[in-house]
Amino acid sequence: MQHLMENSLVSAQVFDHKARMVREILPDVTFMQRLAAAAAAETLPLFRSAAMVENKQDGGFDPVTAADRQAEAAIRALIEETYPEHGIIGEEYGAVRETASHVWIIDPIDGTRAFISGLPVWGTLVGLRIDGVATAGFMSQPFTGEFFVADGEKSMLIRGDEAPVPLSTRKHTSLSEATIFTTTPALFGTGAKREAWNHLETQVKLTRYGCDCYAFAMVAAGFVDIVVDPGLNAYDIAALIPLIEQAGGVVTTLDGGNAVNGGDIIAAATPALHAGALEILNR
Repeated sequence: MQHLMENSLVSAQVFDHKARMVREILPDVTFMQRLAAAAAAETLPLFRSAAMVENKQDGGFDPVTAADRQAEAAIRALIEETYPEHGIIGEEYGAVRETASHVWIIDPIDGTRAFISGLPVWGTLVGLRIDGVATAGFMSQPFTGEFFVADGEKSMLIRGDEAPVPLSTRKHTSLSEATIFTTTPALFGTGAKREAWNHLETQVKLTRYGCDCYAFAMVAAGFVDIVVDPGLNAYDIAALIPLIEQAGGVVTTLDGGNAVNGGDIIAAATPALHAGALEILNR
């Protein structure tokens, strides 16, 4: 466990160094608010409507709506207009210039299942990866009017014209104090990974399921302590990494690696919780 805690601290120190290096060349929060507003203009009119849902997955259910596609198109258009040299990776329209130093990573609606179910726990995710590091980004929930953003140095919650509220993770260090989320335990399968998850559940104070990106935002906001989600794509997590890290938390893959490209992901409010959960999940 001591080794895992040291890895968590090193990860945080490396992030802090990278953040200082790139801070001066980051797009400002105003530009990210423009991206969020452009997406909201496409998503909100179709939320809790009879919007058509398509299935992208043969033999399963991976829903997509017109709102997903239109929101991503609007975000991409603004990025292309403002930063034509930057790369873009999006869930709906793929990648361009993905080897560029600066790459925007977009999930127009993270939580499409929640969206089509009328639940306001979905969000628009846009992250900026600089030289392989998730450095800035936001989660916008336009129905509730919440804009969670990381600007390269700090995380904030902005509601409309109100002054930004600084975000800080909760400082619990014991799993017995922790509130933990996963989208669904089914993601862990039926073998050793599921057994490890089941054991972790017995060690924490409260376990809840669902909420997609909203659960990660609540880690940054200080209401949730750990989120574990296997099988994420880059666009599911890139925007949330800086949001949590710049609020004081830790985000890695389950082997302790860089989470920017997705994988089996853990986000924790403190290095101690990160290490304690990883020790159980990696048994």
